[in-house]
Amino acid sequence: MSGRLIMVTGGARSGKSAFAERYVLHYSPKCEYIATAEIFDDEMAERVRMHRERRNNGRWINHEAPYEAEKVFAQLAEDTGAVLFDCLTIYMSNQLYGKNAPQGEFLERCNAVYERIDKVLEAARACGKIVVFVTNEVGSSIVPANLMAREYRDLAGWVNQRVAEACDQVFWCVAGQAVDVKKLAFKFEDEV
Repeated sequence: MSGRLIMVTGGARSGKSAFAERYVLHYSPKCEYIATAEIFDDEMAERVRMHRERRNNGRWINHEAPYEAEKVFAQLAEDTGAVLFDCLTIYMSNQLYGKNAPQGEFLERCNAVYERIDKVLEAARACGKIVVFVTNEVGSSIVPANLMAREYRDLAGWVNQRVAEACDQVFWCVAGQAVDVKKLAFKFEDEV
């Protein structure tokens, strides 16, 4: 089972992070956790606290990587068999809007973010461990009223498609249940 890329997606409070944590712990007694969030307010601090509390059992090695997360994959411990990357959507947002954010028109900025995401995917594949990417499914709602929110929603959808294509399995979580999307996905005759 080593050397596999997995994506876990779903809406807010769908159970995706809890499922992803159980998944990596099922395959490895000790796991690495790449956290991508930066704490800017009390609400985010509470979210991070809840996630840390679930991982307070001695089975996790934690890494904070809101930027240049690909570098973490070169530092992984030899005795861990799985890595949890939580979350891809926040990481994408950091790349698009955070420090050293790309400049230019929207599609130019998207291309710069794709390059950064591709570096993470390349490093994840090369590490030889199970790597689970948690991401948010943000496109199932109404079209946002402001430009920044529409850009975020569009890029998140495109990044999710890109990562899903690179992954060996994709799970969609809803109401705490995980569905293997790639197993159910339609295949055109030339893809079979």
